[in-house]
Amino acid sequence: MDEERPEVARGAEPGSAAPESLAPVAAEDLRRHVAHPRGRLKIFLGMAAGVGKTYTMLAEAHRRVARGEDVVVGYVEPHARSETAALLEGLEVVAPKGIEYQGARFKEMDTRTVIRRRPEWVLVDELAHTNVPGTEHAKRWQSVEDILAAGINVITTVNIQHLESLNDVVYEITGVRVRETFPDQVLDNADEVVVVDLTPEALINRLKRGVVYDLAKVDQALVSFFTSDKLAALRELSLRQTADEVDEHLQAAVAENTVLAGREVVMVCVTLRADSVRLVRRGFRLARRFHGDLHVVHVSMEGRLRPDAERPSLECVWETARSLGAHTHELSGNNVATELVEFAATHRVTFIVLGQSVRSRLEEIMRGSIVTRIMRETRGIDVVIVSDREDPEERARREGLE
Repeated sequence: MDEERPEVARGAEPGSAAPESLAPVAAEDLRRHVAHPRGRLKIFLGMAAGVGKTYTMLAEAHRRVARGEDVVVGYVEPHARSETAALLEGLEVVAPKGIEYQGARFKEMDTRTVIRRRPEWVLVDELAHTNVPGTEHAKRWQSVEDILAAGINVITTVNIQHLESLNDVVYEITGVRVRETFPDQVLDNADEVVVVDLTPEALINRLKRGVVYDLAKVDQALVSFFTSDKLAALRELSLRQTADEVDEHLQAAVAENTVLAGREVVMVCVTLRADSVRLVRRGFRLARRFHGDLHVVHVSMEGRLRPDAERPSLECVWETARSLGAHTHELSGNNVATELVEFAATHRVTFIVLGQSVRSRLEEIMRGSIVTRIMRETRGIDVVIVSDREDPEERARREGLE
C-alpha cells in the first residue's frame, strides 16, 4: 500500500473579535436538545502526527457528501500539507471565530454557529486542543460535547498520547510530558473508533520528505519524538487501546445477561506529592480492567491548617480523578492509616493503590510505615505499591512549594 495513503483498521460500525452573547442561542439549543437525541461520535485515532488522520477524515467527508449527506467542516487544521488542504475544496466550511488574546489574533471553532447550522455531520480536528482564553470552553472536546448534545454527529481526530490515563505511560516512552489531554470517558463513549495506522518506518520517511513538518524541524524531531522505538511503542498503545475497547463492549454485552458475583472496588490513596496524579491514572486503568468502581482518597491530619501553597497540588489530583470518573473523598483524622483502613472496610474495597513511602528507614522504625499498617490491618484486599517515577520537572516544582 502507498505510504501516502494510510492503512485504516476500522472498528465496528455502529470571525468576531470577542465571543458573542450566548444566552439567546443557548435557549434555542436547549429546545433542540429536547427534540433531538444525542449525536454520534466517530474518532480517528493515531499513534502520532502525520499518520493521516485528518486526510482520512476529509476523504470520508467527501464520500458522505457524494451519498447526499449534509456535512460541514467545523474546524480542520491542514498543517500546510498540500494533499490535506486540497481535500477541503468542495466541502462547506463554517468560518472560525477570531479571538484577540495578548495582542495576537487566534482562530477557534465557532461552536454556536455550527449548532445553528444543524448539519448531519461536522468535522472537528484535534480533539485534545486547548482553546484560546475567551472561548466558551477551555478544551475542544468540551465544545464537541455541546455539538453532540444538540443532536449533531461529529467526526474527529486525536493521537493516543493525549489520552488522560496514558499520560504517565507516554512520558515513560517518549520523555515528553503531554500537557493537552482529554478524558478517557470521551473515547469510551464514542460510537466508533477507527485506528489510522502507519508503520514507524513509513512515518519517518514521510517526516524526512517534509510531509509532516517543515524541513527545518525534521532533524530535531528525528532525535526526540520520532524514533523507531518510540513510534513502535505508541503504535502498540493505539492498537491495544482499540482492542481493549472491543473487549470491554463484548464483556459489557455478556454482563447484561449474567449475574455478577461481585464488583471490584479500587481505592487510590493520594498525598500532596505531584506523583499522586500518576497513582490516580494507575488506579483508573486497574478499575477499568475489572469494570469496577474507583475511589480516590486523601486524609488530612485533624487540626492541621493546609498552607495555601498546597491547595493547587490537591486540586490537580481532584481534577484528574473527576475527569476519569472517580469518586473523590477528603477525610480528616488523627491517624492516616486508621482512616484509610476504615474507609476500605466501609466501602468494601478490593484493591488499594499506594505510592512508595517517602520516609527514611529510621523514620519507619520510629513512627511506623503507613503502607505496612494497611497491609497488616486489611484482609482480602490486594495492595498495589506503585514505584516512584516522578519526573524531574514535577519534582522541582513540588520541592519549590515545600
